[in-house]
Amino acid sequence: MTTTKEVRVNDRIRIPTVRVIGPDGEQVGILGIREALTYAQERHLDLVEVSPTARPPVCRVMDFGKYKYEQNKKLQKARKKQHVTHLKEVKLRPKIEEHDYRFKVNNGRRFLELHDKVKFTVTFRGREMAHTEAGFRLLERVVKDLEEVGQVENPARLEGRNLVLLMVPKSAAGKAPERKPAPATAGAKPPAPRS
Repeated sequence: MTTTKEVRVNDRIRIPTVRVIGPDGEQVGILGIREALTYAQERHLDLVEVSPTARPPVCRVMDFGKYKYEQNKKLQKARKKQHVTHLKEVKLRPKIEEHDYRFKVNNGRRFLELHDKVKFTVTFRGREMAHTEAGFRLLERVVKDLEEVGQVENPARLEGRNLVLLMVPKSAAGKAPERKPAPATAGAKPPAPRS
């Protein structure tokens, strides 16, 4: 069926003959529009065009108000079940203090518990690029601290001056597949800096 905004009902149907389907789903047959309207009015129901492109167009005898109400309920139910996943970013520095680290990790935990993806970014400045292993160790610690609420989707990788790790929430049922740590975060040394 088409949406309720496009549906033509009763006198708005301008086609001379229509195929009519009764209130219980039985085929009534091809009737003139006046006969079809009379058929619907005798049953205290509406004549609703459900397939305007068919030849002849198909109309159904039903309570249009009840139909609109049910369609709106279905839409509301579908919207309620929908969850939009947002991408949140938590920025870290390689030489972060303990309190700042706890604060940032707690923010990441909160985002994961709200079923949002979290992108952890470690930004390097100047000579810190020569010691990217500190950033890798920091992200390993983040993963270990958040393993009960999230799992790694994209392992830590260097993108210019940033080291990026993407975490996703574990499923509500706790059946999220376990991923093996990537070689970069499992203790392997990062690529040597260019001189």
